Amino acid sequence: MDATYFKKFCVVCYQDDEINYTQLIRITDGEHFIEIKEDLDNLIKLGVQIESITTDGHKSALKAIKKALPDVAIQRCLVHIQRMCILWLTRFPKHPAGIELRTLVLMLLKIKTENDRLWWTRELDSWHKKYKSYLNEKTFNEPTGRYWYTHRLVRRSYLTIKRALPNMFHYLTNEKIPNTTNGIEGYFGHLKNHLDLHRGLSIKHRINFIKWYIYLSNKK
Repeated sequence: MDATYFKKFCVVCYQDDEINYTQLIRITDGEHFIEIKEDLDNLIKLGVQIESITTDGHKSALKAIKKALPDVAIQRCLVHIQRMCILWLTRFPKHPAGIELRTLVLMLLKIKTENDRLWWTRELDSWHKKYKSYLNEKTFNEPTGRYWYTHRLVRRSYLTIKRALPNMFHYLTNEKIPNTTNGIEGYFGHLKNHLDLHRGLSIKHRINFIKWYIYLSNKK
């Protein structure tokens, strides 16, 4: 599942990765817990058997999946994790902590086996032990008494991985589980390319175009 944004609205999409079939869409103004949970409940009522859900990790989506489908595997999109961490670590980190963590992040999509996973997680754990004090360094503002973590972007990158770690490698035990949302993102890309050919449509007609595009794509 994923969402893509247009001017004044967004489309939340639930797609079967194996056959590229869009099971459900919602036209809305954002990714909201109540709406996503309702969508998942409706998919269940429609008889769709959900084995796993691959998501970019939006908080509302994670909360809704856990509430509606507590026994379903949640696979975090590795590309999204990698993309965000590289953005925060920058292309050329100055400190060894950032350089080494960036190297580990770049290896994420190369993890193909359980042995790869074990090696990678051990390396991450070793990195954290080595730089724990660095991550916890704080900068204080004496006049206000407030403080912040000095190396907050490196810290944010590590914590993003740590929080996602329990749901990063389900694909290793089930080859049907996609480890990225690349398939649905590519689908969105094609949709937007077709929509761009019809610039000037009103919001209502843009939404109708999207509905017809998805319907006809499913018919194929």
